[in-house]
Amino acid sequence: MELTKIQQVLKSTLSQKRYQHSLGVQETAIILAKKNNCSIEKASIAGLIHDCAKDLNIHQLLNYVEQFDIILDSVTKKQTELLHAVVGVELARREFGIYDQAVLDAIRYHTTGRENMTLLEKIIYLADYIEPSRKFPGVDDLRKVALSNLDKATLMATNQTISHIIFQNKLIHHDTISARNSLLCMKEIGTGVSE
Repeated sequence: MELTKIQQVLKSTLSQKRYQHSLGVQETAIILAKKNNCSIEKASIAGLIHDCAKDLNIHQLLNYVEQFDIILDSVTKKQTELLHAVVGVELARREFGIYDQAVLDAIRYHTTGRENMTLLEKIIYLADYIEPSRKFPGVDDLRKVALSNLDKATLMATNQTISHIIFQNKLIHHDTISARNSLLCMKEIGTGVSE
């Protein structure tokens, strides 16, 4: 499906706020892709589609989980705000005709991250976190770091996410912990995150 057609579908299925957020993530993902020699086309598509299931209610999400035979891990079953990412992958494939596994993985892990994230996965994870409508203490600093050191910014975002989840007394997805640990290991061996 062409990008303009995807935009039309999303505009009609997402709330105005969610659609504007998706455009912001797409724009930020393109900027980060250019800075890091990543596919601009893949970053654009993943950024635009990443929240395609976000405005579905819990009953709709669970219906899709059943319809698509999605196997949920124990944390996602309890933290239902994570469902939109796993359902979003299937909607991207089935509704938008996206079959590029790199794009699908970027959509799948845009909320939790995962161990040894690819460049595209880091870009979508960060773009979702720092797109222009995001307002939280430290976001401007994080935006600056993202433009100079993607790994450091991803670690910063992961740390902030984990702190926020702990403060809310919610379950931390094991993929988020694995993402942080793998970024820290890169830092320790001096091949990624710099001070």
